[in-house]
Amino acid sequence: MGSKTKVKKVVNEVGKRKTAVARVTIKEGKGVVRINKKPLEIIEPEVVQAKLAEPLFIASQFPDVDVDSVDVAVTVTGGGFIGQAEAARTAIARGLVEWTANEKLKESYLDYDRSLLVSDMRKREKKKFGAKGARAKRQKSYR
Repeated sequence: MGSKTKVKKVVNEVGKRKTAVARVTIKEGKGVVRINKKPLEIIEPEVVQAKLAEPLFIASQFPDVDVDSVDVAVTVTGGGFIGQAEAARTAIARGLVEWTANEKLKESYLDYDRSLLVSDMRKREKKKFGAKGARAKRQKSYR
């Protein structure tokens, strides 16, 4: 009963974009970044890989933030691959800010791209009944 266990620090955050939802878990480790259990290095296409690496790259510019000492595990569901990438990068950036509690890192994220910390709440407009799409209606000719 008297044994003391060291409490491991774990940070959970969420990022959203369109219908994609990304949940990130950050804990102490060897600098491994996994998206849906896949390492960041093998994520295709390269555009998505670059988007996901942005928050990590910005954080690595700070000498007091050690990106190589944390493991980042992201789970993304819903949406397409770009929506998922943007949701994941928001979650990663939020998680790193929470992990480091670094105000300068937060400011640099906001200066670079506000959507790194603020989820984009825009959604697809619903299709209306009696119409072909959200706004397109059947044309009338009166002839």
